[in-house]
Amino acid sequence: MFASVLSAAILGMDVHPIQVEADVSDGLPTFTMVGFPSAQVKEAQDRVRTALKNNGIALPPKRITVNFAPADIKKEGAGFDLPLAAAVLAASDILKSEQLDRVMMAGEISLNGEIHAISGILPIIIRAREEKCRFCVVPYENLREATLIPDMKVIGVRNLQEMIRYVQSPDSYRKEVGKTIESPGKEKLDFSDIRGQESLKRAVEIAVSGFHNLLMIGPPGAGKTMVARRIPGIMPALTFDEGLELTKIYSIAGLLSRGDPLIRERPFRSPHHTCSAQALAGGGRNPRPGEITLAHRGVLFLDEMPEFSRRSLEILRQPLEDKVIRISRVYGTYDFPADFMLCAAMNPCPCGHYPDMNRCRCTPAQVMQYLGRISQPLLDRLDLCAEVSPVDFEGLSSGRKGESTQTIRERVICAQDIQRERYKIEGIQFNGELSGAQIEKYCKMEKDARQLLKMAFQNMSFSARAYHRILKVARTIADMEATESIHRHHIAEALSYRAFDKKYWN
Repeated sequence: MFASVLSAAILGMDVHPIQVEADVSDGLPTFTMVGFPSAQVKEAQDRVRTALKNNGIALPPKRITVNFAPADIKKEGAGFDLPLAAAVLAASDILKSEQLDRVMMAGEISLNGEIHAISGILPIIIRAREEKCRFCVVPYENLREATLIPDMKVIGVRNLQEMIRYVQSPDSYRKEVGKTIESPGKEKLDFSDIRGQESLKRAVEIAVSGFHNLLMIGPPGAGKTMVARRIPGIMPALTFDEGLELTKIYSIAGLLSRGDPLIRERPFRSPHHTCSAQALAGGGRNPRPGEITLAHRGVLFLDEMPEFSRRSLEILRQPLEDKVIRISRVYGTYDFPADFMLCAAMNPCPCGHYPDMNRCRCTPAQVMQYLGRISQPLLDRLDLCAEVSPVDFEGLSSGRKGESTQTIRERVICAQDIQRERYKIEGIQFNGELSGAQIEKYCKMEKDARQLLKMAFQNMSFSARAYHRILKVARTIADMEATESIHRHHIAEALSYRAFDKKYWN
């Protein structure tokens, strides 16, 4: 007898529907699995057979053949346990095959029949809605995540007996979602805690307003990391669609909280400098999101940037331009979203005190070698380069607090609203996303501003990419003042954020 049920395979960020087909026929008692299953999926036959036995369900001593269609997609993970069990039960006439029509299942089964949570449930539910399934059956532990999609019926089951009961009578299911588990509250980081560093805070506000990339250069202990960790606080709150998009990414990566799975805050990812290139970009045999993708819609902070491997840093160049990271494997090419703000911090030399020659003990060769770890093409992709000076005693001991995060965020929202209104027909939101043709259209300069930029371009030998970055930053500064055209002082301030990279790298 033949039966089938729908499941799904996640490849990169794409979800492919998989038909799990089972046939029970006369012949020598065997259990054969075909359709390009991985070794992990092949182990499911022993888990399912033992789980059914321990729940008092004996499979007939016949030839059992299971196929995962289409056969050209590699099947990975333990999520196929539950649909495999359902298909075999229907083929054995314990369930009716029509009861599995347009039903999607995913879940891992233990030897005693309990059903455990898996990663990637949310994108599977989204795919089930696209396939117009009647309902989905998922592990109970994944129920909160699955019910983030309001217009799709989802049944959460704890064991095989519940799966059989609710497949036979789905209308009898009454959703029971336990009390939300309160996660420990995060410490609220506020910009008012930062003493001094007004020029750095100004650079950060410009960077966030236009979604520009930022590099901070300064001695250790000057406050670079403190400022960076407060950047998500001045970003506008996530919309529901953005939160759902992030939740899908974190679901595939297996990083969601079971109690409250919806991502509600912009991500701040700060990988250690020993992070490998693959961990940063994502990948693996079955590609999964890396730190770049996990920072989507938020901030990727690289502390001690020159300490990262050259290979890891150069990986950033393509996603910074394209807002997507593309990973090629033998079985296909996978695209992961990578629309993030890069914030990097570094010392100007190995000891951290250059160019203060009274304290710096590094040789010129050591300084050049240290700074040379960051390539010029990568530097050109950083819109702002801010120099961070140590705060003096008076600044630290005065007790005078600066502007709060809330005050800065209100200004950022105003500047971003201007940009969204301007670019609503362009398919972009921020100045940092402007293409070459769009820069010519929207970055109109006054005559004296053009003269200043021309003089700087000739004297400082900027590349074409750096020229465009200066105009984008100047456009953001003008938007922060609600000015339609770019004036001379906007260009002057934008140029000041490119002067420091010439100071150090020349």
